[in-house]
Amino acid sequence: MTQTPFTTDMQLEGWRLFWAHLAIKDADTATLTARRGQVAETARRRFSDTAAISGDPTVAALRKLFRAAGCDPTRYRPASEALLRRLVKGGELPEISPLVDLNNCLSAELAVPCCVMVEGSFSAPLTWRSGVEGEIYESLRGPFNLEGKPVLFDPDGPLDTPITGNVRVKVEPDTGKAWLVAYMPASELDLETAGNTIDRLAEGTGIKIGRS
Repeated sequence: MTQTPFTTDMQLEGWRLFWAHLAIKDADTATLTARRGQVAETARRRFSDTAAISGDPTVAALRKLFRAAGCDPTRYRPASEALLRRLVKGGELPEISPLVDLNNCLSAELAVPCCVMVEGSFSAPLTWRSGVEGEIYESLRGPFNLEGKPVLFDPDGPLDTPITGNVRVKVEPDTGKAWLVAYMPASELDLETAGNTIDRLAEGTGIKIGRS
């Protein structure tokens, strides 16, 4: 599994970034639909109710890392926690696009925020740090203030935060290639676990997972 394709200045301690290159060969929509359903059901079996989510070791570790970065995780939830809450309440993983669907499945399975970014929409070197006053980007839900949030930057500016995605790197329905990044607490998850999980989720979907 591709592990460190981009030079990254890790200024926030306790995090591990997992990378994978995704390429659609011949997407199998039936398999992706079944996989989304399986992942949603697994989440509901894992957590009896939404209150149980915060007691999960990975979720608790993420909340601690958010606080260390200057962000209140009860006000700005990690995207993965928001996703799990919807699933536990009875929601399903929606069909968006093959690459986004796989991304969401991985996020729910690992209980960590994941993002897919269109290949070529960013460049190295990258920086992982807290946002400062005045830093903002156009997120998928409107202008988003990055101050005190954990943020991934490239030479052109803010790239992604594990709260809400950036329109600059947005995957479209016809996107064929993208990079996936998972923001993981190093105390709870390793690269091998993430790699094995995405391999399992991608099996039979027609999405090729890049390897180094």
